[in-house]
Amino acid sequence: MENNVIDAVSLGGSVANVDFSIWALFIKADIIVKAVIVLLLVASLWCWAIIFDKWMGLRRLNAGATEFEGVFWSGGSLDQLYDRIGSQPRDPMSSVFVAAMKEWRRVPASGSMGSLSQRIERVMQITLGREMGLIEKNMTFLATTGSTAPFIGLFGTVWGIMNSFQAIAISKNTSLAVVAPGIAEALFATALGLLAAIPAVVAYNKLSKDLDRYESRLDSFAGELAAYLSREMDGGDSED
Repeated sequence: MENNVIDAVSLGGSVANVDFSIWALFIKADIIVKAVIVLLLVASLWCWAIIFDKWMGLRRLNAGATEFEGVFWSGGSLDQLYDRIGSQPRDPMSSVFVAAMKEWRRVPASGSMGSLSQRIERVMQITLGREMGLIEKNMTFLATTGSTAPFIGLFGTVWGIMNSFQAIAISKNTSLAVVAPGIAEALFATALGLLAAIPAVVAYNKLSKDLDRYESRLDSFAGELAAYLSREMDGGDSED
């Protein structure tokens, strides 16, 4: 009984002497676990950079769209608005407008309107798709990180546990002082995987909804502009 008490006290002392800080776990980990940890840290930091960039970018885009819609529906001349914007639209909505007006102006005054309406709609949809492609850049990285980071962390966990069992076999000692460091390294990799994945998944879902709403706003504007130009064409034909 006394020997068991002594062994428990010595075991507790040996475990207490082990440094379980994050930096110590990283330093003591083998090259594979270190690579997993570094990869997950880089992925997590890059995800946060993307999240912040998309959040700020969507705020600017919605503000710009609101400002442009105010000018567009103010009753002023569309030709004057187009001349003012020129070839340097500041946001996707003005890019859609510029693309439509360019196609509108390419038709000679004495020419046939023919399929002009269809061409304008096609040009606006192409422009809208191109602009949304630029806005949605790096969204796939969030989705990929959210789906793969837990498995990468799990790989680090499995590898760390394998190292722990190897340490037990080599030392022929099953004490916590031998097992605990490897288990801690393994669980640290899992924690980093979840730390990278959870914000990435939440942000991806939120940003995807916001991007869908913005795309619907652009699509609605394109439809309204097409209808307005179609009425202008009908008015021009009736005058002729």
